[in-house]
Amino acid sequence: MHNEERGDQPADWQWPSVDSGGGTAVGEMFGSEATQPVAPAQRARRRDGDRERLRRKRRRRGAIAIVVAALLLVGGGFAVVAVLGPLFDRGTQEAPSVADHPGPGHGAAQVVVNPGDSGAVIGQTLEAAGVVASVGAFTTAYTANPDASTIAPGTYELALEMKASDAVSALLDPARRVSYRVTVPEGLTAAQTYERISAVTAIPVADLQAAAADPAAIGLPPQAGGNVEGWLFPATYAFEPASTATTILAEMVAKTVSVLDGLAVPAEERQRVLTIASVAEKEVAFAEEYPKVARVIENRLEREIPLGMDTINAYGLGKPAIELVGSDFDIDNPYNSRMHLGLPPTPISNPGEASIAGAMNPADGDWVYFITVDLDTGETIFTDSYDEFLAGKARYQEWLAANGTDS
Repeated sequence: MHNEERGDQPADWQWPSVDSGGGTAVGEMFGSEATQPVAPAQRARRRDGDRERLRRKRRRRGAIAIVVAALLLVGGGFAVVAVLGPLFDRGTQEAPSVADHPGPGHGAAQVVVNPGDSGAVIGQTLEAAGVVASVGAFTTAYTANPDASTIAPGTYELALEMKASDAVSALLDPARRVSYRVTVPEGLTAAQTYERISAVTAIPVADLQAAAADPAAIGLPPQAGGNVEGWLFPATYAFEPASTATTILAEMVAKTVSVLDGLAVPAEERQRVLTIASVAEKEVAFAEEYPKVARVIENRLEREIPLGMDTINAYGLGKPAIELVGSDFDIDNPYNSRMHLGLPPTPISNPGEASIAGAMNPADGDWVYFITVDLDTGETIFTDSYDEFLAGKARYQEWLAANGTDS
């Protein structure tokens, strides 16, 4: 129908709407009330109802969203706890115990502690050798022992599967160190020193001779002129099982250098001092007489008198002085101290600290002779009188005869 046909309707009148969702049904439009106009108040009530339904719907959606968010938060919390919880628990749990043997152990194992090894490094060495169960157990025991830092480098004989604390104690026990203990007394020659070292370490004498022939390898100072005689310091050494001929001689030379440093012997005087000391070491038995022998040597050198000392001649002939015979003094070699002026070409023995100090500080005196008159007591006469020297020599001959020795 046309709009003008509805011109007689009220201004606020409208056709009822079709609402399948709860409004006026199509069928109702054609009932008795369908043709009745909807009053404004009724429309307002409907609008209010629609708004309330919308508000309720929004509230339901908001509540659902809050519940979903809460569930997500709770679920995420469980996930965080599941993932990060163990990390936080570690701080509150006790540290896991490290593996350790109950001890006391069995069998034997040799281990080497090198200079500068820390507790952890020693622990690694012991673990690898089967001595301790773990590095951790050893370092814990090492830290707990206040003396552990004094563990000395060396080779040690330990047991297998030791308790870590027992291993630390064992390394502090000098009796556990495995070494070759070699005592080299004062006055031995280099050749005699090689024999002594070889007898204890089983290193062949030829190897020691070869090592001595390489001055640079053993740290021999240039003042020695390539000859090790006099530079093998007499002392008691503890050589490790892994020691070689070179390392052994190097240690002895280094000891001599250390003593010379301690006595403030100038570098350019060291060979001369060692040579004088080596003669004094062989000639007399008492340390207090070393400075006297040094004075006799200095006086003879100053007066250009041959030293005439049997020990020098004997060294050149490779025999003990007590075995010299008259004809030996006629043999011309650089060590014949009756034929040649001055000091021998090299030291004739390896002197100790006391004789080196005596050579550095000769006693005051005019002596040019000395002679030991009794080899048992070591009694020695020092004099500047040739007659007194001859009297002393007669006494020495008497001693030789009384003791079944003929020179």
